[in-house]
Amino acid sequence: MTTNHAAHSPSGRPSIGPSGSPTESRITLRSPAELADALPYMLGFHPTDSLVMVTVQGEGGRFGGRLRVGIPTEPAEWEETARQVAECLIGGSERRGGKPDGIVLFLCQDPREGESGQRVMTRLRPLAQRIRLACGALDVPVLEALCLTGGRYWSYTCADSDCCPAEGNSLATPGTSVMAAAATFAGLRVRGSLKDIESRLTPLRGPWAAEQEEALERAATALVPKILDGATREQIGAETLSLARTLMRRMTLAPPAENGPGADAWDDALLGHDEAAAVILGLQDREIRDIAAEWMEADEAAPALRLWRALARRCVGAYGEHAAAPLTLAGWVSWSTGDEPTARIALTLALRADADYRFAQLLHHACNEGIDPEGLRQCLREERRRREPSRRRPAGTTRPPGRKTADRRRRTPRRSEGKDQ
Repeated sequence: MTTNHAAHSPSGRPSIGPSGSPTESRITLRSPAELADALPYMLGFHPTDSLVMVTVQGEGGRFGGRLRVGIPTEPAEWEETARQVAECLIGGSERRGGKPDGIVLFLCQDPREGESGQRVMTRLRPLAQRIRLACGALDVPVLEALCLTGGRYWSYTCADSDCCPAEGNSLATPGTSVMAAAATFAGLRVRGSLKDIESRLTPLRGPWAAEQEEALERAATALVPKILDGATREQIGAETLSLARTLMRRMTLAPPAENGPGADAWDDALLGHDEAAAVILGLQDREIRDIAAEWMEADEAAPALRLWRALARRCVGAYGEHAAAPLTLAGWVSWSTGDEPTARIALTLALRADADYRFAQLLHHACNEGIDPEGLRQCLREERRRREPSRRRPAGTTRPPGRKTADRRRRTPRRSEGKDQ
């Protein structure tokens, strides 16, 4: 089977992207093997346990919008999932400029214990068929549907045993293909697997988790007397932000020697349990969180991202919902600094922690719609310029008009508290 799809780059350098013109440089993908090899570069990571759909648009078959969701564990959910993902992807494409001419589907799942890759392909075939039918009902054909599992790939649309044999084809060794070379030239980066990225943002386990939950309990208990004694939100917020800046400076002065899990363990060791608990609880106030969101560029971005990741890992046990704030901040900094794949994952995890967390909802939607984050960066810069002079005013002077706070609620330290939006 031969499938020609091209991707264009406004800079003229090869890329996998959603837009371009016939005069721009392109990478042409001519086979299921090349499509399978290109998938991590389209997403920025190796998907695991994922249903991925990519639109194909225009005469040249340019890649457009893309969607990734987890594969439902229950087959009874597959038909509804197929309908939802088809409507979401196609509807989004229509809102951005037109109905796609086709869709490429990928089903990625590691074999279960004792299961072969071929068995995975057979087990997921009904899901692929339901997605093809759901897209067809919206007048958009699925041009190719691939199953990637166990280091091999299978096509659900090709019956030619010469190119798509029953035992599948081996995936290219990472980094060795022409696609990998072209992507490297284009500056595209694969940031490990989905599981790798998620593991950097998920709560700690073991003795550290138990100690951290105890610290969160202590901090929550200590916060109530402060409020009852008349401590203002501004005072509590100032304490939270001052401590967060101290932790960021500590991280700046102690960079990790490596990336990945080693760097996370290093950062975890830099944070005391009580320090982490105090900042986590402080960030539940939306005004404090919004000020923290201003640390999204220049020299502040890297230590802020390290801190938000570390705090997300400290939201353990009964405090799992509190992770929505640091996860959203981690997603925002990632998006603001150009790491959209990690941003989407962090924001998805934030919504998993608290489905009603409004800031995460807005950022997730904007990131998926391809909106430029510069507009929000400008708003945060202006807010910072407006606010910082007021912090230097002599005591007793009138505070200049600030943002309205009547509709902002502090998340109380009780476990039964309402959701932050």
